[in-house]
Amino acid sequence: MSKITKVLVANRGEIAVRVMRTARDLGYRTVAVYSEADAGALHVQEADQAVCIGPAAVGESYLVADKILAAAKQTGADAIHPGYGFLSENAAFSETCEAEGITFIGPRSEAINLMGSKRLSKIAMIDAGVPCIPGYQDADQSDETLLAKAKDIGFPLMVKASAGGGGRGMRLVFEESELAEQIRTARSEAETAFGSGELILERAVIEPRHIEIQVFADEHGNAVYLGERDCSIQRRHQKVVEEAPSPFVDPELRQRMGEAAVNAAKACNYRGAGTVEFLVDADKNFYFLEMNTRLQVEHPVTELITGLDLVAWQLKVAAGEKLPLTQDDVELNGHAVEVRLYAEDPRNNFMPQTGQVRLWDYPERAGIRMDHGIQTGQEVSPFYDPMIAKVIAYGDNRAEAIRRLASAVQDTQLLGMNNNKLFLQNVLRHEVFGAGEATTAFIEQHFSSDVSMDQKEPSATTLAKAALLFFQRSIEAGQDAKFHWSRSTPQSYAYKLEFDGKATSVNLTENEHQFEISVVKDGADEERTTLEFVSQDENTCVFIENGVRETLNFAFDNKTLYLDDGTGHFILEDVTHQPAAAAGGAGSGQVKASMDGAIAEVLVQEGDTVEAGQTLVVLEAMKMEHPLKAGISGTVTAVSCEAGQQVKSKQLLISVEGE
Repeated sequence: MSKITKVLVANRGEIAVRVMRTARDLGYRTVAVYSEADAGALHVQEADQAVCIGPAAVGESYLVADKILAAAKQTGADAIHPGYGFLSENAAFSETCEAEGITFIGPRSEAINLMGSKRLSKIAMIDAGVPCIPGYQDADQSDETLLAKAKDIGFPLMVKASAGGGGRGMRLVFEESELAEQIRTARSEAETAFGSGELILERAVIEPRHIEIQVFADEHGNAVYLGERDCSIQRRHQKVVEEAPSPFVDPELRQRMGEAAVNAAKACNYRGAGTVEFLVDADKNFYFLEMNTRLQVEHPVTELITGLDLVAWQLKVAAGEKLPLTQDDVELNGHAVEVRLYAEDPRNNFMPQTGQVRLWDYPERAGIRMDHGIQTGQEVSPFYDPMIAKVIAYGDNRAEAIRRLASAVQDTQLLGMNNNKLFLQNVLRHEVFGAGEATTAFIEQHFSSDVSMDQKEPSATTLAKAALLFFQRSIEAGQDAKFHWSRSTPQSYAYKLEFDGKATSVNLTENEHQFEISVVKDGADEERTTLEFVSQDENTCVFIENGVRETLNFAFDNKTLYLDDGTGHFILEDVTHQPAAAAGGAGSGQVKASMDGAIAEVLVQEGDTVEAGQTLVVLEAMKMEHPLKAGISGTVTAVSCEAGQQVKSKQLLISVEGE
């Protein structure tokens, strides 16, 4: 048996915190590693010891195996848990750990290598008798061969990068005339993302269920499956909702898929936690998709329905122990659902967001689990994945779990940056999901015009509440009300509130604790709202609207207000006393950074003529590239950035003078 006394977690955020808490419960000491950007992060505070491993960029910190190993030796850690992402599926890292006498809490390098290749893993699964989608996965990667094999497979078909995931290097092709170009772009994207342009072709399974099986294996030849997870609701091949068990899977299908998953694990001499992913068609035929050789983001739903701690199992298996249960001992009870809370803006094509967490609070109640790694005051930087937390709910049945989760998401307070909270609520409360009928086409078919994505600016009611908050703040601060005086009566006040570069006039009339608030938007008729003020503290305002008492959470930073009144997260600025100026929003000659990040490319120079909508700068942040475009047509008068430069949100990058 491997002797483990101290576990270094080679990760960050919620998964680092989650692993450390189980390790501590089992009596192990814990070590965190952190980049300079994460010095104040929660996972650093949770650990017994912590070591800084370099600058913020992952290529200089979390992805540098030598730094992770040096930190383990420096602290005396004799085991490394990689979490997910980063080095978790890096075969060379696993091998080096073992060579250095450090226990890698995960599978052997041979299994990681095999399952890291869609092409080779599919060949191995066919040999092991695991059902696979008909396609082409051989070594000849010439365009001529791929084009010829595609004709044999038939259309529609999927072109997939062999080495990667997350939807990169993946193309759905409906017509033969599109194939050559789709192969070219998929190969190019795969080479950039994964360093390998190797592709496979597969017959497209239209509108399938995405169902995965949790497997576990030990060093003694034992392997079990722990039920399934349904991850069908996805956006751009990224999972949005995960639940266990699947509303689509019956006991007979569960057993067939589970046994196939165990065969997959045994075929590669697997050790530890793994997930075998399948596509399942409407007739309950299932096909091997890939095997993830690590703990999954969505593992909590399996933990809740089995009553097991999967990280504890990982630690036991890594120490050489046998699996705690046999297959006959595994029981599934109740239902669990999980969603991923992201710092991203659904109103702006889900663009990742950065900034300071102004308020983080969540409900602690029966059936609710929150896996997170943040705290109020923490910075969400541009260097890492924008996932903030996972919200998970358990119930005796599916309806109860969904109801609990939707309510918990609604009551979670994340202020300081736009996020996908309303989007998640609306998905959970959608009738198609509630009926258990969601497939991988759910977002596209049923959700493309949801209000969480379509409402591009705050409503008049939201602006009215914002004006009330600004007014109460000025009263509490002892400011002289004359600064807002605009009419003959001192009970009337005029505000200008700016959202995304656009200012709106909001007039507020006070009569004791009753406020009549009018908003004029885009020259339309005034929209009037009546609010009765009840009380307000640092982050909570209580008011009555239309006879209903409501509570609103908010946060201030000088003249900037962050609030979420149930219609989305909005950042508003009081510009009542600012001189009129170009705001830098849509239609402006100022191109500003949309978030903190690094300039990947500058596409223009001073003196160039540009058109409205033309990309001028490419910003890299949150592992994505973001094109920044001209708001007007004209001439570039100033370029204030260069490739490789780190920039802050709203920093002026390019100035354009209109025609």
